[in-house]
Amino acid sequence: MLSVVFIVLQVMLASVAVYQFTLSLFGFMKNKSRKRHAPRKSFAVLVAAHNEEQVVGALLENLKKLDYPKELYDVFVICDNCTDKTADIARSMDVTACERSNQNLRGKGYAIEWMLKKLWGMPRQYDAVVMFDADNLVNPDFLQLMNDDLCEGHQVIQGYLDTKNPDDSWITAAYAITYWYCNRLWQLSRTNLKMSNFLGGTGMCFESNLLKDMGWGATSLVEDLEFSMRCVQRGVYPILNYDAKVFDEKPVSFRASAKQRLRWMQGHFNVARNYFFPLLWASIKERNMVKFDAAIYTVSVYNTLLGFVLTVGLWIDVALPSKDVIHSIYSYLPWWLMLVAILATVLQFPAALMLEKVKSRKMYAHLLTLPFFLISWWPITFYAFFTQNNKTWSHTQHTRVVRIEEVQGK
Repeated sequence: MLSVVFIVLQVMLASVAVYQFTLSLFGFMKNKSRKRHAPRKSFAVLVAAHNEEQVVGALLENLKKLDYPKELYDVFVICDNCTDKTADIARSMDVTACERSNQNLRGKGYAIEWMLKKLWGMPRQYDAVVMFDADNLVNPDFLQLMNDDLCEGHQVIQGYLDTKNPDDSWITAAYAITYWYCNRLWQLSRTNLKMSNFLGGTGMCFESNLLKDMGWGATSLVEDLEFSMRCVQRGVYPILNYDAKVFDEKPVSFRASAKQRLRWMQGHFNVARNYFFPLLWASIKERNMVKFDAAIYTVSVYNTLLGFVLTVGLWIDVALPSKDVIHSIYSYLPWWLMLVAILATVLQFPAALMLEKVKSRKMYAHLLTLPFFLISWWPITFYAFFTQNNKTWSHTQHTRVVRIEEVQGK
């Protein structure tokens, strides 16, 4: 009986893997054509910050030099429960600092919801809202590219997420490689298939009227994923602007990385619990492939969990053989098919680097350390499953001061 359960679960996981691999093949194509529009849309640029005095100045300097008419955008720094000089730095750079103090409702989602209410009550109203994190850097043409997409009628836009410090450690290199992989073989493939993209927490643009109509309402530990699912439910599909690049600072140490990823997985379990079945039923009822894909994406955290549990179970069975041997689907498949599956999985990462024209030999060398990073998701997700009701937001400290010129020069 146990073998039957194992095989059924393995078949389910294999089916999802084949589905995602099939989608990834459409990421090999890249349509470079994009209609351009004269600057027309006005933007409220929100910078979410909690004790970010070390890095916020570099981003604000970057934002003040964007290739977009200065009269068409204003920058607001959300100083959320800050106890340092974040607000002072913002004011010294002629940027509006909006200070929030609420020890009960902590986290980026709550801070954004608070800021949007303030924004809607201001004398000046904007066509769209753009959101960054204080540790980010952004390409100078970011707002122009958002303007183009808004003029084309898009309401929710995600920029291309990159890493500003990939060379700092094997951990930051792993983040960079997975970002390049996800941008190309997850996000772009869905763009090419005209499916919904998924928000990444920063480098996001929203039409103001949509935000006013929907309300933010995304206050989980993964507010970006939560808002993505709310949009898909509503029939509003976020798109990816592949040219609008945002550079995000990533944790240097494994401990800081594990803490950040634990928060992501805890939040992901909550989103899966709230949105998987509604999206799945809606996809069946409406025969809507986009909603089906979103449902599969929400439940991917359970795929990681099951993958870990099944793998550990098989290892234990091998180490402690008994009469009731656990059978695996691998024992029923030809060896060459397993080899093809392994190669297809492994080669996606170097393929993504080549497609993204990554020239650093160091990054290709870090493909050897990447498996340790990927495997570490298993125990993190396992622990997150049992602590998913912990909704306490944890801050990731940012200290890496880099200028946009340095990032572009790499």
